[in-house]
Amino acid sequence: MEASRREFIKASAVATVAGVACAKAAGREQEDEVTWTKTVCRFCGTGCGVQVAHRGDRLVALRGDMEHPTTKGLVCAKALFLPKIVHSPDRLTTPMVRKGDGFEPISWDSALDLMADKFAEAIRAHGPDSVAYYGSGQALSEESYMANRLFKGGIGTNNVEGNPRLCMASAVGGYVSTFGKDEPMGCYDDIWEARTFFLVGSNTAECHPVIFDQILAAKQMKRNINIIVLDPRRSPVVSAAHVHLNPIPGFDLPVLHSMAHCLIRDGKYDRDFIEKNVQFKTVQDGQPASVSFEDYVKFLDDFEPQRASRLSGVPAEAIEQAAALFAMGPTMSFWTMGLNQRTTGVWANNLMHNLHLITGNICKPGATSFSLTGQPNACGGVRDTGSLCHILPYGRVVANADHREQMEKLWGAKPGTIKPTPGLNTIELFKALGRDEIQALLVLCTNPGQSIPNLHVARDAMGKPRANKPFVCVLDAYPTRTTELADLVLPAAMWSEKSGVFGMSERRYQYQPVMKNAPGGARPDIDILFEFARRLESRGVVPKGYTKFTDVDEVWDEMRHASEGTPYDFMGMTRDRLKVERGLRWPCPTEDSPGTARRFTKGEDPLLDTGHYADHTLQQGEAKFYAAPDNKAIVWLRPAKGPAEPADDEYPWVLSTGRVLEQWHTGTMTMKAEELRRAYPACFMEINPRDAQKLGVRSGDPVRITSRRGEATIAARVVDIPRDGMVFVPWHWADEASLINYVTIDAYDPGSKQPEFKICAVKLAKA
Repeated sequence: MEASRREFIKASAVATVAGVACAKAAGREQEDEVTWTKTVCRFCGTGCGVQVAHRGDRLVALRGDMEHPTTKGLVCAKALFLPKIVHSPDRLTTPMVRKGDGFEPISWDSALDLMADKFAEAIRAHGPDSVAYYGSGQALSEESYMANRLFKGGIGTNNVEGNPRLCMASAVGGYVSTFGKDEPMGCYDDIWEARTFFLVGSNTAECHPVIFDQILAAKQMKRNINIIVLDPRRSPVVSAAHVHLNPIPGFDLPVLHSMAHCLIRDGKYDRDFIEKNVQFKTVQDGQPASVSFEDYVKFLDDFEPQRASRLSGVPAEAIEQAAALFAMGPTMSFWTMGLNQRTTGVWANNLMHNLHLITGNICKPGATSFSLTGQPNACGGVRDTGSLCHILPYGRVVANADHREQMEKLWGAKPGTIKPTPGLNTIELFKALGRDEIQALLVLCTNPGQSIPNLHVARDAMGKPRANKPFVCVLDAYPTRTTELADLVLPAAMWSEKSGVFGMSERRYQYQPVMKNAPGGARPDIDILFEFARRLESRGVVPKGYTKFTDVDEVWDEMRHASEGTPYDFMGMTRDRLKVERGLRWPCPTEDSPGTARRFTKGEDPLLDTGHYADHTLQQGEAKFYAAPDNKAIVWLRPAKGPAEPADDEYPWVLSTGRVLEQWHTGTMTMKAEELRRAYPACFMEINPRDAQKLGVRSGDPVRITSRRGEATIAARVVDIPRDGMVFVPWHWADEASLINYVTIDAYDPGSKQPEFKICAVKLAKA
């Protein structure tokens, strides 16, 4: 099934491209040859290198870039249709202002004046914290950095958020609390060195297909590779697995603890690595407290396989087998939303790192704990640039006075402008908008009118008619379930129509060049931000001269300087270098640096060899976690807490949401290609045959899915994929009945503030 779907989509894309060539050969098209330009894919965080054929102002084809150092010419079905998506006839081309229940065109000058007036009025009347920015892991790095700079250092509010809060915040929390700083220490090169892959809460085959293709290729080459899957669904990756651990949704923490128990019990841990590089901590009275290795071993005694099995629903023998395969090493773990979108997301990430640290499966070829990113620039454009309410660029935090002073000095902001307390996280921001505490909101390159959990709250906040409602301005390239709620819609340039940098999951920054003009009056987001900032200056709510930039390249240069001296240092990534090379991985502190495959490793990390954290006492290949306290990574003793809303007698099923191969997020782009739509023309609810029989439901029957927050009505798809008591719904479809986020829960991890999309209790009824 999976292979046939992929081949169908790829064949359709090839046929589209071939049609152009055949038409020309037949004499029906007499035009000059196309120009092929290297760039980077617009979809997930894999960051595939691609080449695009363009003729004049039209994109005509896309192919994988064979010279790309990590993706090596591979590309997924979605990317092949990017030329078609860019030229979609429903592109937004003219600024539109709300008039009653509809919209009417407005000039750019009038639109930007209205936008600046509304924000300035709110700031003067209610203070800087009455306005907010909501951005995206799809925005270019320079765009996110500029918005962050404007709101935190210019306006003086930390109400800067973005959709990575919904997908990657717990990964950030896990990396920072374990290693001291964000982002993986390994890279995609490790795929070809690993002997065991541990795929956790990641349908890699459909959500990161190029990564999964490389895992399968490595397996084919070596034939002795082991794959462990931890997921309550039998997603396509299970077909390649040696062990499938299928816990009750939300009860996987006991499994990870039990694997650690088995590793230590059987002597499969690295005592020398632990003594040199690891410390152990728990939380006592709300504060971190150091404990010993022996304390950790005693803690794990509560998770021997039989007891973990009773807690999780996973057979004890499967846990034993998974631990044995993990210990073989070198082991590379991949995970995504199945771990992150949880009220225990940070803890789950910590437990993944624990397994690697106690076995020494880290900082060497094929051995790394690697969180895959869902969006093309959630890493480089939001996490790294500090564009969330509690952080500042390149590992800094708003709570640190020195960090605030550093950024105020670089930005030319008045001392004290950046506030020491975090702004509103995503869930609280939309609640505050509904209470009219936020008076003006700028939404850039994202679709919260479809993507926020407990969706009624966000939709009511943005669109419910009321006197003196907050002003909502949306920048986008297409009509969405968010633009329909806006007061002002500004047409934005799309991928290939603007230049800037994407940062992929392996810390590789890649340059995207301009290949065509934006249609009609659409403009690059960075230019809109420049104009908005200048108008705020003229209205006296941002200091005069604060917006010093004239083009996007100048923004990149300041970003490089912001990274200098930090563990993220990429001073060596000049614009000229990125235009020529196929990306560089940070740290990359000098222009002759090749970048870094593995951080924290002597002989590979330039900051550890000759840079800011140089240590000449280390031997080649030894690790030093220089960003962590005392230069030692932390193994955390975390409670095996379950989800916020497990199934109960009233709501006896668990709902989980996710993606399918052919679509991406809210479908704003991928739904523009009928070939992609055809694979799944409508939303569906996966339910296993045993549960379907209880309900008297067959495939195609409409089912009402109801939670304590809302409902959706979606056709059943009876398949033996979800485990008993679980249903699964992809969230790409925008029609009212299919908006599954009316059902999902907005409870969030208290540390990362990331909501628990993956688990909520529902009841089902044949509609």
